[in-house]
Amino acid sequence: MRSTGARAGSAVGHGTHANRSPTMRVLIFTHGTRGDVQPFAALAKALEAAGHEALLAAPQSSAALAAEHGVPFAPLDDGPLRMLEDRQLLGDVGGAGGGRGRLREAGAMLNIIRRAKADMVRVLDDMAAAADLFVADVVVHGMGYPGHHIAEYLGVASVPAALQPFWVPTAAFPNPMLPVPVPRALNRASHRFNTLVLRSYAGTEDDWRGRRLGLPRRPGRHRVLRRPDGSAAPLLQAFSRHLVPAPADHPEWVHTTGHWFLPAPADWTPPERLTDFLAAGDPPVFAGFGSMPGSDPAGLGREVVAAVRSAGARAVLATGWGGLAEAAEGEDVLVVREVPHDWLFPRVSAVVHAGGAGVAGAALAAGRPQIVCPFHREQRFWAERVHAAGLGPEPLPAGRVTAAALAERIRRAAGNRETARRTADLVRSEEGAAAAVPLIEAEAARGRALGGA
Repeated sequence: MRSTGARAGSAVGHGTHANRSPTMRVLIFTHGTRGDVQPFAALAKALEAAGHEALLAAPQSSAALAAEHGVPFAPLDDGPLRMLEDRQLLGDVGGAGGGRGRLREAGAMLNIIRRAKADMVRVLDDMAAAADLFVADVVVHGMGYPGHHIAEYLGVASVPAALQPFWVPTAAFPNPMLPVPVPRALNRASHRFNTLVLRSYAGTEDDWRGRRLGLPRRPGRHRVLRRPDGSAAPLLQAFSRHLVPAPADHPEWVHTTGHWFLPAPADWTPPERLTDFLAAGDPPVFAGFGSMPGSDPAGLGREVVAAVRSAGARAVLATGWGGLAEAAEGEDVLVVREVPHDWLFPRVSAVVHAGGAGVAGAALAAGRPQIVCPFHREQRFWAERVHAAGLGPEPLPAGRVTAAALAERIRRAAGNRETARRTADLVRSEEGAAAAVPLIEAEAARGRALGGA
């Protein structure tokens, strides 16, 4: 383990900023697609605004995102992201419903875990390399990646952060990642599934702890919600309590801060073809499915275009990382690669998306009704929450999208506009990323007082 004294002696910038606590150097780890990385980039910006330094360690494929926003960046191997190229595997994860579909989905999830274990070795070594280059006072990390080991290596505190609400057991709802439904009485127990998934990487992490970090085996090493001394670490939940109300049985160390929104870069300007399209008629529907393609993105694109036209609407279609294939443009349809959601969503009439937490949050903040077409189980959870909050019609699973079914929901979404507008004011007022900063400051101060325990 690196000595705390040597670490503190080489740190820089320990002054004060606007009467806040001493400046911190925060090492942030995350991995995944843009939706997994963007909130942590927002956190880095919020820390910077509070007078702290932050380094975002994320997949190499996120380098452009960090550069656009001026966020200091350390690349990690893309690792499991390479599986996004396997459309058959991702299609199986989406499931088709029913017993046979659930079995196929469960098999695909196990296949993903097996393949990810092999890919994770390079990611873990790159995490250690980032820690060696940046003298951190605290580590913030996504739940699926072992930043707590890095914090132990550095002799500093760690703060886990979750983009999903199912890392802490609750009786309020079942773990949506389970491939089979469970009775209500087993809701709380179902959340242990996530611990089992993390433990599936135990051998890989154990080897890395000893080989790369020089750390001994430690009981409970997979308990990312615990400090090395066994006490509970604060968990930051980066979503809104107005979408997922805090369960009554959650402990006090769970902090639901609100969404961590990343505004468009200060120098970003919309392409003229987009502004011309928006000005040419009524606010269009936005449709985009991000980075979770099914087995037939071209067919999905055709159904979406037909649905929009059947509903008598116009549309901006975002192809993203492949959730929608290029569709034929026309006077009523514009196809774009991607556009900052905080700029575009206030200018549309409704948002059709796959159910990612980030897109759902952006639509919330914009006050626009949502039509959610989930591909997999986590997205189904968010889809159900959107509908339960009165922010959109009932979900339409991506595998069941037809022009008729989607058009019918687009027409009905108008009935959710007033609720969406009211909720937007509440969501924007949370300022989630800024609200997370004092919680990180407090944990860093505790770590310093206790020598990093």
